[in-house]
Amino acid sequence: MSDLLYLHGFLSSPHSAKAQQTREYFAQYHPHVRLHIPQLSNYPAKVADQLLSLIEQTPALVSGGLKVIGSSMGGFLASWLIEQFGGRAVLVNPAVRPYELLRGYLGEHVNPYSKEQFELVEGDMEILRNMDTPSLKSPQHYRVMLQTGDETLDYREAEHKYALSRLVVERGGDHSFVNFANHLPQIAEFLGV
Repeated sequence: MSDLLYLHGFLSSPHSAKAQQTREYFAQYHPHVRLHIPQLSNYPAKVADQLLSLIEQTPALVSGGLKVIGSSMGGFLASWLIEQFGGRAVLVNPAVRPYELLRGYLGEHVNPYSKEQFELVEGDMEILRNMDTPSLKSPQHYRVMLQTGDETLDYREAEHKYALSRLVVERGGDHSFVNFANHLPQIAEFLGV
């Protein structure tokens, strides 16, 4: 058995299209992979402890080298984990500096999947800043998938940060990463599952 962690983005959930496509693909083609898709806390102050607790309770996630797929904010979190524990990650339209981006989202929100109401406050931005990974120990351990039509994030920020990683830059598309499912065979190969 091999363990794989999928981290969804901000205001998303394990029920998102990419998470479900990932679940279906690995169930069909890599049934030996145990896929973990946690419902991440909407509160930045809680998500770090949540991920560290998950790893502590599931040592198999790190025993063979951590393997993570992270989308958007999940990509930011995946980088944070890989820089601590080592391993390999595939990042899909990752957030690079969410503490800047989310300043425009301070206030009340409702997660469209879980219907949880929550509030983002200025202190959350400092928590995210403290989780930042401005330099990467092993950039070759990242496969970074970007689409230039991303309406939420400027793909060039990730292109710059992960310049020494395996970059896949597609023209057009959007923040959801159009045709994500077509990349799952290459994702599985890169992660070594």
